[in-house]
Amino acid sequence: MKPELFPDKIKPYILPQPSGDLIYNCLGCGLEFPIEKLHYTCPECGQVLLIQDRRFQRLKEIPPETWHLIFDYRKMLTLPAMKGIYRFHEFIGSMIPLDAVVYLGEGHTPIIEANLHMQEKTGCRFFFKNDGQNPSASFKDRGMASALSYIHYLIREGLTEDVLAVCASTGDTSAAAALYAAYLQPNIKSAVLLPHKKVTPQQLSQPLGSGAKVFEIPGVFDDCMKVVEALSENYNVALLNSKNAWRILGQESYSYEIAQDLEYDMKDKVVVLPIGNAGNITAVMSGFLKFYDTGIITTLPKILGVQSAHANPVYRYYLEPDAARRKFKPVTVQPSVAQAAMIGNPVSMPRVIHLTKLYNDLSGKQNVFFMEVTEQAIMDWELTANRNGHIACTHGGESLAGLFAARQQGIVHSQEVSIIDSTAHALKFSGFQEMYFENTFPEEFQITPEPALVNRPVLVRPKTIDRFPAPGSSMDADDFKRFVQATSEYIATDLNLKKAPDS
Repeated sequence: MKPELFPDKIKPYILPQPSGDLIYNCLGCGLEFPIEKLHYTCPECGQVLLIQDRRFQRLKEIPPETWHLIFDYRKMLTLPAMKGIYRFHEFIGSMIPLDAVVYLGEGHTPIIEANLHMQEKTGCRFFFKNDGQNPSASFKDRGMASALSYIHYLIREGLTEDVLAVCASTGDTSAAAALYAAYLQPNIKSAVLLPHKKVTPQQLSQPLGSGAKVFEIPGVFDDCMKVVEALSENYNVALLNSKNAWRILGQESYSYEIAQDLEYDMKDKVVVLPIGNAGNITAVMSGFLKFYDTGIITTLPKILGVQSAHANPVYRYYLEPDAARRKFKPVTVQPSVAQAAMIGNPVSMPRVIHLTKLYNDLSGKQNVFFMEVTEQAIMDWELTANRNGHIACTHGGESLAGLFAARQQGIVHSQEVSIIDSTAHALKFSGFQEMYFENTFPEEFQITPEPALVNRPVLVRPKTIDRFPAPGSSMDADDFKRFVQATSEYIATDLNLKKAPDS
């Protein structure tokens, strides 16, 4: 739909112009730094940063009802920059011109309601938000669209050139970074660091296919992250992990989309997320806080962060009820099917601590909770979800397991509606499903297949015939007729089919 056809009240807002006054704000010493230069940590104290708009108050001058109309009418635009996460331009990268925005189809992934059987099984109504339907098949594209649009803007303004983007990854970050960097070549090249043999073949193929330089490092993600940090501190590279505050901005779009899809009514809503490097839960809290501050939503939803018992530093931190006595301790991770969450020292932990307190304070009660689940529960719930019409990855299974545990513990109530983050496409982790069906999980995963969830193909070769079709060879008509009849009878018997009337 063309902007000139929109109501006069909305026309001035439909195509946003660069605005705001964005700065880096240090969560440690409180210093501020201009955004014209890439910063990942505070140059003074080394603490992580958040991006803030010093002119954020201007957004409150627009009534909430008008904001609703602005976002809803923008859904009808065909302009690429408005089709992705920058539909919420004023809340993400308000100083980036629309013609600098990089859009590859990210954002606005659907929320799919669970069927009646699944809702009865969990004891509550819930939806999956299928972020595996992003371009590189994971939620990481949200942050990359933001980070690479910002870098694209810097290049256009002559503030940087010949960018080498680097990231550490458990798979999904590398796929997204390589994809978006490839789109902006030759101005941007990419290199990714992956833990050796800790990434699925499907995930490994993605940055290779996008032309990134891929380095496999002994150890786990945390070891790769230390190498990337050393590179960003000593060399002229652009770090694309969630330590990059622009990544957090882009991932806030997840919150905005949920609010819009639910008609901006967040009362009795629960958002369930897996936690790895803690960037996503940081972004989701930050996004809801911004919408709440401007009145776009009038209630902050409950936030439920979920971790596997094999990688649970955030969960452990919040086991201590007294905030004054809490002390963060990294953990040594064990193998997990939720590979993207297999992180023992999340770089966004300071952001989590800061935003969780703010979120709870503004809610007037505890409204952020952290759950721990077993590897067994992750796989069982992932397969159960997919058997009921979903495309949940292992991290979606982790989130669903967390929701079920929270229902059992009385943290989530039957009248509340939950939105579960399925962070990536199930096909990225199909190898774990295969291991489950074949009962080949190494002992350290502590996973034993539930027989009712196991499903394997059946090779049909009826013993009543001795000739079968084969590539490159033909069968005579009578042999082929016998093959079809014997095979169909075998399948009908196996499925306990009844003969059709008059057959």
